Amino acid sequence: MSLTIQDIANMAGVSRATVSKIINNYAGVNENTKKKVMAIINETGYSPTFSAKSLATKKSNLIGVIYAGKINVDFTHPFFNQVVSSFKKAVGLLGYDILFFSNEQFKQDDGSYLARCRHFHVDGCLIIAGDDIEDTIDELVQSEIPCVGVDIELKGPKSSFVTTDNKKLSARVIEHFYMNDLTDIAYIGGEQDSFVATTRKQGFLEAMTDHSLPIVEDWIQEGDFFDESGYQAMKQILKQKPYPRAVYATSDLMALGALRAILEHGLSVPKDIRLVGCDDIEACRYSMPRLSTVKQDKEMIGKLAAKMLQALIDSDKEVEPILVEPELVVRES
Repeated sequence: MSLTIQDIANMAGVSRATVSKIINNYAGVNENTKKKVMAIINETGYSPTFSAKSLATKKSNLIGVIYAGKINVDFTHPFFNQVVSSFKKAVGLLGYDILFFSNEQFKQDDGSYLARCRHFHVDGCLIIAGDDIEDTIDELVQSEIPCVGVDIELKGPKSSFVTTDNKKLSARVIEHFYMNDLTDIAYIGGEQDSFVATTRKQGFLEAMTDHSLPIVEDWIQEGDFFDESGYQAMKQILKQKPYPRAVYATSDLMALGALRAILEHGLSVPKDIRLVGCDDIEACRYSMPRLSTVKQDKEMIGKLAAKMLQALIDSDKEVEPILVEPELVVRES
């Protein structure tokens, strides 16, 4: 039979409230009483339940992590993997544990993230952007549960988001090409139901217009941020001459797929076509040639997401979205 907080109180000869204060590290408890209660807890192996801790703090110290979208990213995604790793370390230092929500069977049943968050008494949620976002995500964002999104624009009473400044990211690439006398530029973006994909494309088109560069519709292709789609998009671009002199792919994985297509076509990078990706994943350093890219500060994004979520949990004040500065990294491509 599992022990309760009342059992511990009876064994120690103190009140239930005193045990709760000791469990939650409140001040004002006699040191000898604290030692006696902690000794009993250690001897019995008692573990406080969420409800016992919540009596004093009204917090579970649990943060939910949701990989949103019917077509979702996962733990293997090189960008989001590093963001979540940074977030995990940051919230751990703030005293939180993480609960990952599965959406495999759940998404087939049109279930409710909000109901699950309430069931587990999470203090807040980190929402990672995928594609084709479920309606139940908006239900959660519009609730009382604090939420912070990464690469997904959240507009709720207790929500905010952090992302790279994606318009500026695209502008940096076009400026780099322009300064190197490259005016014939192709673009490989993500599907336009994605907040990030839409913003990066807007940044690309605005930067091309600002520099009076020609926009060739056949050179604008969409993928899904993964390598095979970049490969297929680049093959489509190379179907007819003239070829572009430069290609901007809005993920490194799509850029690596495009690189494969260019080389298979008998062309050279960077001699015939210059290529720039986005994210600065580890693989960029080992491709041949080494891939130029726009670095997103993954560690900073994870840390900011943790601090923003804590601010939303601890206060009723609004937390403004944060756009993180991108950095162009020029290598060999």
